[in-house]
Amino acid sequence: MPRIAIVDYGVGNLRSVERALERAGAQAVITPDARVVAASDGVVLPGVGAFAPAAALLLGSGLGDAVREAAGRGHPVLGVCLGFQLLFDASEEGEGGVGLGLLPGRVRRIAAGSLKVPHMGWNQLRIRRPAALTAGVADGAWCYFVHSYAADADPGDVVATVDYGGEIVAVCERGAVTGTQFHPEKSGPAGLRIYANLVAACVGEPRPAEPSLP
Repeated sequence: MPRIAIVDYGVGNLRSVERALERAGAQAVITPDARVVAASDGVVLPGVGAFAPAAALLLGSGLGDAVREAAGRGHPVLGVCLGFQLLFDASEEGEGGVGLGLLPGRVRRIAAGSLKVPHMGWNQLRIRRPAALTAGVADGAWCYFVHSYAADADPGDVVATVDYGGEIVAVCERGAVTGTQFHPEKSGPAGLRIYANLVAACVGEPRPAEPSLP
């Protein structure tokens, strides 16, 4: 059973992520300790709220360096929602802010045309390429989003998108560094599959069998 650290830097829906990881077969540890994060088999970086203050908390606490260290060791890292955005170089939200730089690109406000921002609710994934994180997730799977900003990512890193007044990056994968703009813990079978794939990556196993649902 791999030990996966859920980074506690003061923002994020930590308990729901913890429960989802445990259902997927991990020993989930919510921790504000950079040493625990760096030494874990895998890392989940959650987050809700604004980019700049979250980035300041993450980097000022030393937890950002711990996430970078884990990624440098090849340990799977998954950013979720704002945590996904924090994996990028920077954001234009508010006063802006500098991210972890684990994924190249910037975070920009959604250009949704006449549609309401924030983008809130269920939307369908469009799988753009095969990836370990989304193995077993069907094209057209429904996932749950709450966000006003989205990543302008390297096209080679983009795994899945959604349509909301235009194309929005929903999933990225670059080696062991991955992220979802949606909340897997709120996304039913597709989200549980993503967490199960993360758990499998932490122990170097092939894609797991479909996890059971209540």
